[in-house]
Parts: sequence; C-alpha cells; structure tokens
Amino acid sequence: MKTPEASGRGVSRRSFLFRGAGVGAAALTAGRLVTRPARAWASGGLDPGDAAILRFLAAAEILETDLWQQYNELGGIQDSEVPGGSGNPAYTKALSVLDEDMAQYIHDNTDDEHSHFRFLNAYLQAHGADPVDLSKFRTLPSSQATGADQIPRLTNLMQLTVDTSWWTRYRSDSKNPDLGDTLPQAIPGLAVGQHPAIPRTDDDLRPRDHLQAIANTAGFHFAFIEQGGTSLYPALAQRVTDPEVLRIVLSIGPSETMHFQTWQDKAGNAPPLTDPVTGLVFPDLNSLGEEFQTNLIMPEPAAFLDRKFPVCSVIRPTRTRGAAMAAVRALTDGGLFIGQSAEFFGVLRALAVAADGARRGS
Repeated sequence: MKTPEASGRGVSRRSFLFRGAGVGAAALTAGRLVTRPARAWASGGLDPGDAAILRFLAAAEILETDLWQQYNELGGIQDSEVPGGSGNPAYTKALSVLDEDMAQYIHDNTDDEHSHFRFLNAYLQAHGADPVDLSKFRTLPSSQATGADQIPRLTNLMQLTVDTSWWTRYRSDSKNPDLGDTLPQAIPGLAVGQHPAIPRTDDDLRPRDHLQAIANTAGFHFAFIEQGGTSLYPALAQRVTDPEVLRIVLSIGPSETMHFQTWQDKAGNAPPLTDPVTGLVFPDLNSLGEEFQTNLIMPEPAAFLDRKFPVCSVIRPTRTRGAAMAAVRALTDGGLFIGQSAEFFGVLRALAVAADGARRGS
C-alpha cells in the first residue's frame, strides 16, 4: 500500500496538519463533511465550546472503534455483540501469550468504544447539535489475512510507529511530560520504522517469532491508544462549561484509564524476541532497571504542576492547552492514518482547533 507521501491522492501527514494551513479553510471543509450543510458546526442548545469538545471526542471514538474493530475481527471474541470478522486462530494464539484472556479483553474494549461514540453523537443530536460522521473517509484497505472483513477502513494498523515512552512515563518517580520531561522508549525499535500490529496476509502467520512480534506490537499499541484517551478526557474537561457535559467527559474518561491499566499490564507479558523477518527487537524489560520493570503498573508519584510541590501520583500529561491537536498529532505520527486524504486531515485539524478553542463560559 502506498503511503501518503508516495500516493497521488495522499499528502505528507505531518506537513498538512502542522504547516499552519488556514484554520478558516479547514473549518469550512469540516463543516461540509462532518455535519449537515445547512447547519454546519451548529451547537443547538449546547454551549458552542462544549459542542466542539463533544464533537472532537466523538470523532476520536469513531477512529478508536475502527481500529479496535480490526483487532477484534482477527484476535477477539466473535459474537453478535461486536459483529464483523471470523477470527484468525494463529494470531489469536500469539496474542494469548500476553494473556490467556486477550480475546475477551479486545472484544470488550471494542464494545466500549462503540458505546462511546454512539452516546456522544446521540447526545449531540438530542440537543440539536450536529453529530460527527466520518464514513466518507472509509477508504483504507483491510488486512488480507484470514478472518478480516474486506471492507474499507478509517485507520491503518499495518504501518505503525508506536511511541512506547508511556511505559517509562508512568514508572518514573520524578518526570512528567507536562513539565517538559522526555522519557525513554520501552521498545526503541517500535518508535522508528513502520510495523504491522495485525497480520497483513496469511504470509505473516509464519515464522512463529514473526507472528509473535506482530502480536507484541499490538499489545504495546493497545496501551498507547488507551493512555492517549486517559489523558485527553481530563485535559478537555478543563474547558467544559455545562455541568452535565462535564459529567459526561468525567464519566467516559476513567473508562479509558481502566483500558490502559489492563493493556499496560498485558504488554509487560510480551516475550523478549527478535523478529526474524524485520529484525525488530523486544528486549527483556526486567533486565533494564526499575524504570522498565513489568510489574510496576501503578502510576509512580511524579512532579505535578510545579516541581516546588511534593511528587504526586497522577495521570500525565493533563495540560489542556493544545490537547486535542496533540492527540491528532500523536495518532498521525504513529502511522494510523497512512493512506488518508488531504480532506480527512483537514477535518481532523478543524475539529481539534475547535475543541482547543473552547473556553469555559464561552
């Protein structure tokens, strides 16, 4: 599959999103594509800033649902609660090395994300505001491996660059990215290059260590996605005006934290190995010191707000300035949208700008 840089219809992900394209033009694009044309960006009876925040969160949950659906089709429980796919026994077995209940956890995480975006869109509509619809951008190909539905996707799980600094961020007893600190990568090889987190074809089902490396990649990507939501909800909650909207944001956000806590525990069970096909190395994390220790899954106390205060065990980061755009940037840099169109990036950017522009009482 061609990347946006190589594709005739694609664009450089980072340059389009962050080169300073006109916000007004992007907002017009988003208004046409995400809402009903006659009422673009309508907030109904909601505070406009609250509507923008809920709309961005709905978009984020739609994207999460799309990627989790792909994981579930190949490695989750197959039932009517989360329809789609027929399962891939070899991939499911490789995932079970991280935990024997992985298939159930993947299924339940997928179901949760479905419920989040459906609720958020329904709440927007109930208050006369426009919901989010990204169906126009379902253009990316599916995995060709046994078990995957052959339907167009929003997200790409076959060319990921996974930031694993969340691992050491929550194990550090002093550092916090809110204060400008940089944390080391748990799996340096995942932070560079492009790696599949699902088998692309049945050729990826062997040799065994190659498939296990793909399953290990998925395990670390699961936690990366959910730690993002863990930070995003409290960051945007600081901009909400209406108490009921605040209740929504504060009620959904902790469920993302529950997901993250589960996935970081399972990622710690990824067996050390070197992928015989790609050379990707998964080290023995427990041999690298306390900052990498696999059973340290409770957040260590760290610097918070200002280093003059005692360290405190908190979610991090939770800075609110630019939080929505930071989330878009992290997903984009991770390769999740490789192959998407310029219009897609324009919509995401406009949604993020609107959410970041919300002010309490606006």
